[in-house]
Amino acid sequence: MCLGIDVCALMATLFIWCFFPPLQWVGSPCGLHGPYIFYKAFQFHLEGKPRILSLGDFFFVRCTPKDPICIAELQLLWEERTSRQLLSSSKLYFLPEDTPQGRNSDHGEDEVIAVSEKVIVKLEDLVKWVHSDFSKWRCGLHAGPVKTEALGRNGQKEALLKYRQSTLNSGLNFKDVLKEKADLGEDEEETNVIVLSYPQYCRYRSMLKRIQDKPSSILTDQFALALGGIAVVSRNPQILYCRDTFDHPTLIENESICDEFDLGMVSRVHCCLLNLILHDSNSPGAAAGEILQVDM
Repeated sequence: MCLGIDVCALMATLFIWCFFPPLQWVGSPCGLHGPYIFYKAFQFHLEGKPRILSLGDFFFVRCTPKDPICIAELQLLWEERTSRQLLSSSKLYFLPEDTPQGRNSDHGEDEVIAVSEKVIVKLEDLVKWVHSDFSKWRCGLHAGPVKTEALGRNGQKEALLKYRQSTLNSGLNFKDVLKEKADLGEDEEETNVIVLSYPQYCRYRSMLKRIQDKPSSILTDQFALALGGIAVVSRNPQILYCRDTFDHPTLIENESICDEFDLGMVSRVHCCLLNLILHDSNSPGAAAGEILQVDM
């Protein structure tokens, strides 16, 4: 009888592992603060395929089945050492027409509006929000992708990825994460959307105007990046911008939101961690595996 129970339990465990693979951190920890250990990326499975999301990534989510699709920017990842909870902090962006005020004539065609408060969600709930079918998403400036095969031939790809991580991730060393992505076959970024600040967006549009008659490969040149070019190597990237925030009327009612955490503390840790990362990345001894102690 006991053997039968053990076999049933084993079969149930195997079923869960096959259809609901466990979440796992990717890369080395990047910071410590009290009981919290901070990380740069995590791996999960979407429609049966492994995928990695790292800090600074933008991806499509739907907070509830009835909510419109929006964009999430992953800003913080950490583990609470006593409870072993895996947690995330993200910034959400909605189209103007999906906010209480609606779209008006002041909104740009490539504009999104950010929720005023960051959302803290367990990783197991965040992956349930991730939306893979964004075929109906038509907003955003369609930028020409960089041809990665050309980058491979002339050795620019590594430099381009380093440029992107320095501009979008405050200098955090992502070498170990990029290796894991490459091992999974994510050598070309899957991210198809990027949200810029309004000044960044204006510089980008100005740069496109200046090089409109030039070949697309010029987007990889350093002078184009300095003029406001975005280091994008994904397919059919969509560029949007944000210049305003709003209070979401129902997000606080979402059962996935971890409202027991002090948002002020999370924001302070986020700022301190990024400041230390930026300082560390500019120092001669900066390394991918170094863990930073975050003090406030």
